[in-house]
Formats: sequence, structure tokens, C-alpha cells
Amino acid sequence: MTYTIRPTTVANRLDLNWENPAWRAAHVLEIKNFRAESSDHRPQTFARLLHDGRGLHGLFLVHDRYVRCTRTGYGSEVWKDACVEFFALPRPGRGYLGFEFNCGGAFLCNHIIDPTRTPDGFKRFAPVPSGLAHAIGIRTTQPPKTEPERKKPLTWALQFYIPFSLFEKFGGPLGDVRGQTWRGNFFKCAEDNSHPHWAAWSPVDELNFHLPRCFGDIRFAA
Repeated sequence: MTYTIRPTTVANRLDLNWENPAWRAAHVLEIKNFRAESSDHRPQTFARLLHDGRGLHGLFLVHDRYVRCTRTGYGSEVWKDACVEFFALPRPGRGYLGFEFNCGGAFLCNHIIDPTRTPDGFKRFAPVPSGLAHAIGIRTTQPPKTEPERKKPLTWALQFYIPFSLFEKFGGPLGDVRGQTWRGNFFKCAEDNSHPHWAAWSPVDELNFHLPRCFGDIRFAA
């Protein structure tokens, strides 16, 4: 799997509108590889990414149903809500950053060096301190909470901005990203609802999103 991130010179025009001409300059990827453990609810989920030389701009679009969202604080168990995720590994051997966003805009971010599962999470990892994580910008079409579960179809969008400086805090200088190839993956999930599901852009070979061997290529256009 390969996704190419194009540059943008109009980052100030990016918003939550999937049809915005500024966003339409980006390639579209679809998160459609559902694990067999999922229910029969298979929400269509798409993403677009652009970069402006200073950071990554992303937009998820989800045609969802059975939406439930109850977590509101940074670092909470957002993957149990209606959730989209982006994992990125800029350099081999330096770990990857995992960004997980629920539809209400709550999120968590971890730096994971060794994703071997342990009772405490992973063998070698560290939560990104909230002071650093708040450099990430998030906007969403949904309210902070959706409770009780909304069973009817619902389309929602979530926009994010991640400065390259955050990656550099954990992996060292990046230099000019143009022409670089990173490794990464994108996900859609929900666990704490009536129709749980787990989907990936680049397929995972077990029910576990933290598998760098399954990451795809993320290329920055020169």
C-alpha cells in the first residue's frame, strides 16, 4: 500500500468540508480492510492528507452508524468510541507515533518503540505529554459526546494538524520532507457500541493495529 502526500500552499483554506477545492488537491485513501472479528457494520471511511512544509494536514470522512462517543479527556480510551487513527513512522528504529481521535475530538498520542503487548500496554512506549500533544489541532463535525448510541446513519468528518516538530521531539530532525518515504497506517474502529468493527488502510494480519510490519508507504511528493 502506498499513499502520496502532496504539498499545499493554501493551508489556511483547509476546513471540514470534504469538497473544499483545497482538499480536492489531495489524493484519497479508503480504510476498507475490515477484520473478520468485526460486526456486519462496515462504515465507509476515507482520508486525505496534505503538507505545508511545517506539518501534516489531514481530513477523515466517515459514513457511519451506531455512533457512540463518551470519552472527552486527553489520553482516555478513545478507541472504544467511534474512532479514526493515524500511525506514522518517519525513521526506522526510532519508533512511531500513534494518533487516535474519537468523533467528538478527544484524542490520545503515544510514542511506541516496541509494540509487543504487555499488561501495561506495550513493551517500550511513552504517552506524549499533554503539553506537547496540544500542539495538535483538531476540528470535528460532532459534539464532544454522543450518548446514547445513534443507530441511524450519520456522516461525520474530523480534521487534524500535526506539526513536524512533534515528530522531531521523538525521532530527531526531519529536514525537508519532500521526497521522503515514511511508513504508516490509518484505521477506523469502535468497540464500545452495539456493532463493533476494526478496519485498516494497509491490512493487518491479526486483530492488532500496532503492527509496523503491516504499515504501508507514505510518500511526500517532491
